[in-house]
Amino acid sequence: MRQLDGLACQEFIDALRQLGDATAIPRFEEVSERLMKATGWQIVGVPGLIPEENFFALLADRKFPVTDWIRKPEEFDYVVEPDIFHDLFGHVPLLFNPVFADYMQAYGKGGLKAAALGACENLARLYWYTVEFGLIRQKDGGVRAYGAGILSSAGELKFSVTSPETKRVPFDLERIMRSQYKIDTYQATYFVIDSFDQLFQATAPDFTPIYERVRAQPEILAGDVLPHEVIVPV
Repeated sequence: MRQLDGLACQEFIDALRQLGDATAIPRFEEVSERLMKATGWQIVGVPGLIPEENFFALLADRKFPVTDWIRKPEEFDYVVEPDIFHDLFGHVPLLFNPVFADYMQAYGKGGLKAAALGACENLARLYWYTVEFGLIRQKDGGVRAYGAGILSSAGELKFSVTSPETKRVPFDLERIMRSQYKIDTYQATYFVIDSFDQLFQATAPDFTPIYERVRAQPEILAGDVLPHEVIVPV
């Protein structure tokens, strides 16, 4: 929490207090009560990763699954499978933001449709590069993190926002759906949105023709920057 200032988006920092006392064991029912009053969401305890369609169904119903186990000390900076710190600290605060909360519900509804169209991988990439590893340009022009995968990693938070090695490119829905990603190291590319409204509006169209266009184009390797793309400065 001490290193969030200047690296995490202000919306996240403002919502953190809603999780309760940072020195106490979090109580899901207490957080859910505050969350329900704010945006109509609640959190649901789960033992680990759940099937995709179950996950989508929960999001569509404004319920967010939070795992009930925590990483070991040697896994402090990065875990492949999400734990309670990643889920509760990384994800839940932004569910107090009305626009982001609506985006998450729209994503859940879109996921159920994607499952029927065989397009879950394309939609998973959108989730990965926004909800998990997204960056946002704040009103002061600075780039900050809003993705839970970044916010729950002390190392990647600083790397994604300040490192000169980081490739930050403007948000592009179809480009993201074509882009591979890394699950065992820091990301090679990050996508920057201008606002949560932009993110929500991107989910408004019917994705069916978008999936068709994406499938007809080659995939993009993690870390590749396309010729027309301009690296976003911090």
